[in-house]
Amino acid sequence: MSSIREKGYHHWDGQFLDRPRAFWPISRSGIKLAFGRKHFKLGYTFSFLPAMIYGVIVYISERLEDFKFIAQGGDKLLQVNPNFFKSYLTLDLLYFAILILMSMGGAGLLADDFRHKAVQLYFARPLTKADYLLGKAGVVIFFVGTLTLVPAILLYILKLLFAGSFAFFLEYPWLILSILAFSLFMILFFTAFILLASSLSNNRNYVISIIFGLYFFSEILRGIFFVIFRSPFSALFSMAANLKQVAAGFFLVKPPYDFPWYLSFLLISVFCFLSYLVVKHKVRGVEVIK
Repeated sequence: MSSIREKGYHHWDGQFLDRPRAFWPISRSGIKLAFGRKHFKLGYTFSFLPAMIYGVIVYISERLEDFKFIAQGGDKLLQVNPNFFKSYLTLDLLYFAILILMSMGGAGLLADDFRHKAVQLYFARPLTKADYLLGKAGVVIFFVGTLTLVPAILLYILKLLFAGSFAFFLEYPWLILSILAFSLFMILFFTAFILLASSLSNNRNYVISIIFGLYFFSEILRGIFFVIFRSPFSALFSMAANLKQVAAGFFLVKPPYDFPWYLSFLLISVFCFLSYLVVKHKVRGVEVIK
């Protein structure tokens, strides 16, 4: 007669393997969903129009003898220098394009998960809250980066290629670092801003209203306080004005407002940190215990 064995629970003694890129599937999925939205591809394509115009300016600046009819009286506009790159990275049209794209492809990053109760489904897998947030942030980083950092570096490379020498690099050896630093700072700001807005509601349309409302309301506040107090410090209320002030500091050019640029830097840094705390608090879920 065969013995009867009792089946019990056996503890697993294996090793949990951390995935260093666990966030990437979330980012990749978010990017694909954004491109799948109606009119997004068209809007994304047109968002590169400012970069193309600046690329033409770079070319003309190195071929002034062939474009004398354009260069007459417009020499300063055709100069490629640190202020040129600062100008591109602080274009109001560029910021507006970013807001439009993120309202279509980024408004639902957190809002849709809250609406469909999907947050805990993410954490049912070996995924940490940091992985989840980084995955969502990766969507904003991708689109903002391809509209700011990538074109700015390409414009810098085009300048060197059209010039046919490294004279521009030797004249401004720090410029490429300024481009990298400010572009990353701007990417950080928009990432914090979009994720904050997306965490404040589970309705995508409300999030879009929050994105445009906060951005333009900050500009209205700047105008109101300037009319009342006639103080340059009124620019501290505006998101766009603060970015332009920080850009002036990074590119070593004259700030547009008469106060130290690092005040805007500190203000935006605090905003990003507080946004992170709010988003982290709003993302409630059960993480897998290792």
